Amino acid sequence: MARVGVAAGTWTAVSNRVSRRQANRWASQDEQQYYEQQGRAQAQAAPAPSAPPAPPRDTVQQLKDLADLKAQGILTEEEFAAQKAKILA
Repeated sequence: MARVGVAAGTWTAVSNRVSRRQANRWASQDEQQYYEQQGRAQAQAAPAPSAPPAPPRDTVQQLKDLADLKAQGILTEEEFAAQKAKILA
């Protein structure tokens, strides 16, 4: 009888150890797959880098350029007023 009890205890311990080892292995595989999927999802969701927007021209410089065009006779008074309103808006 004693042998049966010892053997059963040993089998139980070995079985538990194997189960625990397999569970840890599967958990690490699941975790690795999760991170790989997250990396792919982020790569797909990330927008392609675009060129940075051109810096806005200085309003004062734009008005000076506009005034020069008017002084040269390239722009009429109405055109000057319309472009000035756009710049200041």
